[in-house]
Amino acid sequence: MPPAAPRLIDRDDLVAALDRAAAGKVTVISAPAGSGKTTLLRAWADRPGRSRRLAFVQVPRGQQDAQQFWLALLGAVRRATGADGGAALPAATPDFDASAMVDRVLSEMADAHGGVTLVIDDLHELLSPEAPTQLTRLLTSLPPQAHAILTMRHDVRLRLHRLRLTGELDEIRAADLRFSERETRALLDASGIALSDSGAALLHRRTEGWAAGLRLATLSLAGHPDPERFVAEFSGSDRTVAEYLIAEMLERRPPDVQDLLLRTSLPDRVNGELADLLTGRPGSEQILLGLEDANAFVESLDPERTWFRYHHLFADLLRLELRRTLPEEVPALHRRAAGWFTSRGQVAEAVRHTQAAGDWADAARLLADHAFSLALDGQAQTMQALVRAFPPGEDRPELALVRAMGDLGQGRLDQAAAHLAVAETYAATAPPERRRRLGTAVASLRLSLARRRGHLAGVVEHVRFLGSPVSGRSDEDIALDSDLRAMALMNLGTAEAWSLGLPDAVRHLREGAVLARETGRPYLEVGCLAQLGFAHIFHGADLPGAGAFTATQRQCREAIELAERHGWGTEPVIAPALVTLVGTMAWLGEFDEGERWLRRTERALRTDTGPDIRLLLHQTAAMLHAGRGRRREALEEFRAAEHLVSRLEGSQALASQMTGWLLATQARLGLSAEARAALAALDDERAGSGEIRNARAAICLAEGDPAGALDALHDVLGGTAPVLGYVTVIEAHLLAGLAHRELGHQRAANQATERALALAEPDRLVLPFAMTGSQELLEALLRHRTAHGALLADILDVLYDSSPAAAEQPSSPPTAELSPGELRVLRYLPTNLSRPEIAGELSVSLNTVSTHLRSIYAKLQVRDRSSAVRRARELRLLAARHRP
Repeated sequence: MPPAAPRLIDRDDLVAALDRAAAGKVTVISAPAGSGKTTLLRAWADRPGRSRRLAFVQVPRGQQDAQQFWLALLGAVRRATGADGGAALPAATPDFDASAMVDRVLSEMADAHGGVTLVIDDLHELLSPEAPTQLTRLLTSLPPQAHAILTMRHDVRLRLHRLRLTGELDEIRAADLRFSERETRALLDASGIALSDSGAALLHRRTEGWAAGLRLATLSLAGHPDPERFVAEFSGSDRTVAEYLIAEMLERRPPDVQDLLLRTSLPDRVNGELADLLTGRPGSEQILLGLEDANAFVESLDPERTWFRYHHLFADLLRLELRRTLPEEVPALHRRAAGWFTSRGQVAEAVRHTQAAGDWADAARLLADHAFSLALDGQAQTMQALVRAFPPGEDRPELALVRAMGDLGQGRLDQAAAHLAVAETYAATAPPERRRRLGTAVASLRLSLARRRGHLAGVVEHVRFLGSPVSGRSDEDIALDSDLRAMALMNLGTAEAWSLGLPDAVRHLREGAVLARETGRPYLEVGCLAQLGFAHIFHGADLPGAGAFTATQRQCREAIELAERHGWGTEPVIAPALVTLVGTMAWLGEFDEGERWLRRTERALRTDTGPDIRLLLHQTAAMLHAGRGRRREALEEFRAAEHLVSRLEGSQALASQMTGWLLATQARLGLSAEARAALAALDDERAGSGEIRNARAAICLAEGDPAGALDALHDVLGGTAPVLGYVTVIEAHLLAGLAHRELGHQRAANQATERALALAEPDRLVLPFAMTGSQELLEALLRHRTAHGALLADILDVLYDSSPAAAEQPSSPPTAELSPGELRVLRYLPTNLSRPEIAGELSVSLNTVSTHLRSIYAKLQVRDRSSAVRRARELRLLAARHRP
C-alpha cells in the first residue's frame, strides 16, 4: 500500500488574500511548478459560505488550438451558471470565430445571477498564438459581477496594464506561496510525522518553503526509521531534490505500482485500459484509484474517475526515471500508446507518440491520412504543431499536403499552391492502397484553392474520379475516404455553383450532404447545405413559375437551423446560406427582414476574408439599399463588389449582373459619363449579355434617349441575348415600359408593365420594380384592368413603405381600428376592380362591400377611394403584416 497522504493544512492568509482579490476583476497566481497554486485554489473554493459560482477550466498540456480552450471555457461557464439546460456545446469547426466566442462567454457570464468566478488553471499550457489577445479582451470586459483567477507557471503575455493601473488586478507570486516555518511545522504535525523543532526548521530551510518539496518530503518521512537523519541528509530545493525523493518513493512502493507509474508516465492522461496495455497486466484502474485516494500526485479528470493524470512535475520525473532504468522499452511503449489512441480516433495523441518513438515515416503517413479529419475537428493548429515537430532530415513529402492545408487556412494561397504541387507529385507515385486517397485530398484542396482565387476553369477535371467509393477496404479506410469525398464534393459543388455549372452543382452538393450525414460530419453537411441554397436559386431561376426563391428560402433556413443546432449560427460555414437568404428577401421586397439577416451575415463573416463570399455580401447589401431607393449607398456597395471581382481570376457568373446594376445605378445618380466609360471598357462577350444591355438602356434613359434604350433592349426582349435568369427579362420589360412612357406611348408602357408583372407573379418578385424606379408605371396601370391587381398593390405597398420620404412622414392613427373584413376590402382598393368585382373576389354580397367601404372612409377620415388608398399607405395598413 502507498504511504498515507500528507494532509492539507489551513493557509488562511492566502485564502483571505484570494477573497480580497475577488473584489476586483482579475487575480493572477504565477509561480513555478509545485508551488501549491492548484491546492490553494481548492482550499479557497471549498471554504464554507462561498457565494459566487465557480467555472473551472484546466488547460491540457501543450494546448495548441484556441478553439478547444474556448469550448471548454464556455462549457464550464454554462455548467456553473446553470445555463446549459441540457443543450449541447457548439461543435468544433475549422472556421472558428474567436471574437464571437468571447462575446458568447461574456453574455453567459453577464446573465449569471449572484456572480461567477472563472478559474483557469495552467494557463501557460495554452500555446495558441492568438489566444492571449482573445483572452485579454475577455478579462478586460468582464461584467461587474464576474471575476477571473488565472494560474500559470510563468507569466503569459496578457495586456492587463490598465487593470493594474486601476487597481483591478491582484497578483500572487511564488514568494507569497512559500510555506512559513510555522506552516511547515503544522504540515508535519498534520501528517503524523514526529520531528524535532530543529529538524522542522532545517527542512524548511532546505526546501525554502517550496510546497512540492515539503509534500514529497512528508511522503518520504512517513514511516521512515530515522526522520532526523533523513532531514540532515536532505539537500537543496530544486529538481535534483525532487528526483531523489521520487526515487525513494518508488523504491518504497510495491514492484507492480512502481512499474505502472513508470510505464504509464508517457501519455499525458491514462485510463485503466491503456494502463493495462502499457503494463501488460490487468488491474491498473484499481491501483490508479488507490494512488489518487492517497493524494500521491495522481488526480482523476472526470466525475466517474476513469481518466487520470499525474502532477506535471511528478510525470516529468517519472519519465526521467523510465529513460534511466528502461531506455530500451521507451519506443515500444510509445508505439503501444500510438496504436491505442489511433484505434480510439485520437489521432493527434497517436501522432505524438509515433513521433516520440522515432517512427517518422509512420507519423507522417498517419498525419497526412487524418489531416482532413483533424481540421474538421477544429485541431488545425495542433496539426501544424505536429508538422513542426518533424526534424529537418525527416521532411516527408506527405507533409506537403498538411502544410498546404495550413497555408489555405491562413490565406497564403501561393504557398499552398507550391505545397500542393509537391503533394500531387508524391500522390502519383504513392503505393496503390494510398494513391486514391491522396489524390482525392489533393483534388479537394485544389478545388478549395481555385474557389479562393476564383479560377474555376478546368479544376473540375481533377475530381472526375469522385464516383462510388472503392470496395474491399477496412472500416477505417472507408471513414477516411468518406471525409475526403464529402469535402471534395462540397468544394466541387461550390465551384460549379459559382460558374453556374448546374444542375451538377446541386447534385454534387446533395451527395456531399448525404455522405457527411451518414459519416457523422455535421460541419461538412452544413457546408454542403449552405452552398446548396446559393446553387438552388440559380438552378430554378431560368423560368418563371419554378418557385426558385421560395424553395431557396426553405433550403437556406434548413441549413441555418442545422447550423444553429451545432452552435454555428454565426460561423463562416453558414454564411453562404445567410447571404443567399438575404438576397431572396431583397428580391421579394422583405427589406426590413433582409437588413436584420444582413447584420447576422456580417457577424458570420468577421473572420472570412475570401473575395467570393464578400462579393456576395456587398452585392446583397447593395440590392437592399437600391430596393429602398438609397442609390448612393447602393453605389458604394456595388463598387466594393466590383473591386472584389477584380481580385478573382477568371470570369464570374454573377459579374455581369453586378456590373450591370453598378452602371445603371451610376446613370440614375447622374453619373452617365462615368457609366459610359465603364461600359466602353467591357469586352464584347460581357457587353452582349442581357444584364449589360439592360444597363445600356438605363444609361440611355438617364440621357433622355428612350429610343436608344429600346434599341439596347431589343435582343433581351427577343430572347437572343444570354441572360442570368428571368429576372433580367423582368427588368428589361420595365425599362421598356419607362422608355415607351417617355415616348408618349402609354398603351405600350402598360403592356410592358403587364408582361413584367406576369413574369414576377409566380415568385411575387418586387426588387426589379424598385430598382428600375417603376412606381409611376404601376400607378398608371391601376386605372386599367389587370390580371395582376393583387401583386401590383403589394409592390406599390412595398415601394411606398420603403421610400425615404415615407420613412420621414408622420401619420396620425385612424379614428378606430379596421376590422378584419374591412382590411380585406381595403386590400382591393388599389386595384381597378369595381365594387361588384371585389364582392365576387371575396365571395360576399355587394351590400357587405359597400358597408365596409363606408366604415373605411369614416375611420380613415377620407371621402373617396383614391384618398383611402393614399391614407392607408401612409398608415402602412396595406403591408403584409396588416393583412387578415
